[in-house]
Amino acid sequence: MSHRLATVIATSASLLLAVSTPAQDKTTYSIDSAQSQLEIHVYKEGVFKAFGHDHLIAAKEISGEARFDPQKITDSTVRLKISTKSLTAVDPGESEKDRQDVQSTMQGEKVLDTAKFPNITFDSSGISAVKKAGDGWDLTISGKLNLHGVEKPVTLPLHVHADSGQLRAQGELSLLQTDYGITPVKVGGGTVKVKDKLKITFSIAASAAH
Repeated sequence: MSHRLATVIATSASLLLAVSTPAQDKTTYSIDSAQSQLEIHVYKEGVFKAFGHDHLIAAKEISGEARFDPQKITDSTVRLKISTKSLTAVDPGESEKDRQDVQSTMQGEKVLDTAKFPNITFDSSGISAVKKAGDGWDLTISGKLNLHGVEKPVTLPLHVHADSGQLRAQGELSLLQTDYGITPVKVGGGTVKVKDKLKITFSIAASAAH
């Protein structure tokens, strides 16, 4: 074997090792919908807001994947998809009829328009401010949220824990409906209306893909 050929082979092997080594440390996790929880908190305002009720909406179908590297967390990524048709008004204390009314309004053309926009998606674009916290990490994740056909950049704090092939992330996000082309619902001639600002709380669980 010539010296030049040996050099080419050695260089190629080094490049392959450099490319493949980080990937070995980054584990792919699949989102476990049954073990995950995402809730949307909708609040009322207006002159007679005491006669209206705040609403609690739960997502029943959450899918996606995360790629997580505990040695270099800033290289980790996540993709989430939520079926808008799976969003369900749970509203504790409300009658079944009232819950169905909220459900119909939420899924209709005036709010989510689930027929036209079947999914809400989030794709991360960066992770920063990573700090060790107990048996996990606190960090800030940035990405793009697509809701009601409108895509906007969002940034939010997360607490992440990874152990024995399981990954869990907890956090919350506030957003304005009007930023995503949704007009807050009004009833009673505007005496009671839904606040523009929503709060989303979540605990996302994922298992290492085999």
